[in-house]
Amino acid sequence: MIKRTRAAISKLIIHKVGNKFNSATNIFSESAIIFDEESYELMKPFLLKPFGAVTESFRFNHHANIELNEINSYSAQVFKDGDSFVEVSKHIVNHLYEQSNSAQIKTGDVIIALFEDVEYKDVITQALGIFKIENKLDFFQTHMENNSLDVYVQKGISTKKLDKGCLIVNTTDAEGKVVLSVDTNNYDSLYWIQNFLNVKYADDNNQHTKNYLEMCKEFSEEIIKEELGIQEKNTFLAKAVDFFKTNELVNIDDFKENIFEENEDQKTQFDTYKKQYETLNDVLVRNQFTVSEAVFKKQKQKIKTEIKLDTNIVIKLDIDAPEASSEYLEKGYDEDKKMMFYKVFFNEES
Repeated sequence: MIKRTRAAISKLIIHKVGNKFNSATNIFSESAIIFDEESYELMKPFLLKPFGAVTESFRFNHHANIELNEINSYSAQVFKDGDSFVEVSKHIVNHLYEQSNSAQIKTGDVIIALFEDVEYKDVITQALGIFKIENKLDFFQTHMENNSLDVYVQKGISTKKLDKGCLIVNTTDAEGKVVLSVDTNNYDSLYWIQNFLNVKYADDNNQHTKNYLEMCKEFSEEIIKEELGIQEKNTFLAKAVDFFKTNELVNIDDFKENIFEENEDQKTQFDTYKKQYETLNDVLVRNQFTVSEAVFKKQKQKIKTEIKLDTNIVIKLDIDAPEASSEYLEKGYDEDKKMMFYKVFFNEES
């Protein structure tokens, strides 16, 4: 996450990127934009606001040498020599153009901006932003003609949503330069993340928290639900969430002891599934890490604990009450109706 309170745009240029698959060419600007106050005050939050909620970060990647990563090289050049901004911005667009290997990749406007005084983890520094505008909205424009107001339709960029964007922060750690990314049109996410930026997730607590919780969701779906049913699946998820809430440090042995208690078979199943999950998804799920509170809250919102029945009834279980399902919800079979049923115990309705 970044803070933009003190941030300022020092340079910004707009180009158009084509699609080589469709023979659509690039269109380049020759100079940076000179803002009026109104457009500047709209542009800065439009470009930076999405990154205020980004928790996971990336690092540049390359199979041979990280210095051969194009965007890593271009950003370093801009940070070193601000006068190279316009020329380097054209190289960035050409590199983006080279990744358009299918008709699915959209053409669009490319905004490249250099920011000053961006705050990332208490460090005030520069950042280079690359943004692609793929979708434009229709809006009405009015004009006076023959003493009457007339209306016509124009297309424009919405200030409400950014299609694709990355922020390369001019700060490094043991893994390299920090890269943040947003992509609301993720039907072509490989094009942006893998092919254009060529980045990988940082090996940090944000990613460890995300990997572990996503593995738990898959385990609950593929193992717990298949063997024990939806109710037990939801109970497992609620217990996992409760463990993350009450422990700053996640240790896999403590986790298994807390969740599965004396059930050694489920502990073994969890270990086996973890190895398979790491192999299939090409990720490393750490056995011990510190919980990222921001990522935990974000992942928790994605966990669904509903039981949908074919009789148009939905039972929603509270993810923050891990014991409620086993204490107050019973499942059975009615011989007369020849149907399954759930019995719910409660004191008051609200």
